[in-house]
Amino acid sequence: MDGFFEKTKEAICTGFWLGYSPVASGTVGTLPAVLIYALIRFFLAPEFQRVAVLVFLALSCLGCVALGEWAEKRSGKKDPGTFVLDEIAGFFLTVLFFSTHSFFLTVFWAFLATRFFDIIKPFPSNAIQDAPGGWGILLDDLFASVYAIVFLKLFAWVFPWAVGF
Repeated sequence: MDGFFEKTKEAICTGFWLGYSPVASGTVGTLPAVLIYALIRFFLAPEFQRVAVLVFLALSCLGCVALGEWAEKRSGKKDPGTFVLDEIAGFFLTVLFFSTHSFFLTVFWAFLATRFFDIIKPFPSNAIQDAPGGWGILLDDLFASVYAIVFLKLFAWVFPWAVGF
């Protein structure tokens, strides 16, 4: 039974093993969030969609904090690249505050901006990742998502046609 729990933790931390991608593991590992968001957008009534995104954001944040230290000990690295639950949380935060009428435009812009700011890690994203355990793993991605949200809001204001407004 212990092996089952270890494999379950590994599946959650790695975005169902997509975090093991040899190329762009954080980007590939974000895809489960896109799938969940697609299910939310296509199968839930509009009045429940934001609540559902918030629930998945909360679950992914809790998972990061709860499993972050385990993942670091297991890999022997601080914020291991295979751990992508933080990227999933970051995507959910972005789509919680940036959504268009078009699912495809929302995913395109939110995914692109979230990944961009997570990769470049502007201040304080770069400094906050030194927080202990799961907090350090999670917080840098959430700060990067705040940058993505601000960028997307400004971008939509200047170029509304590009985001479908």
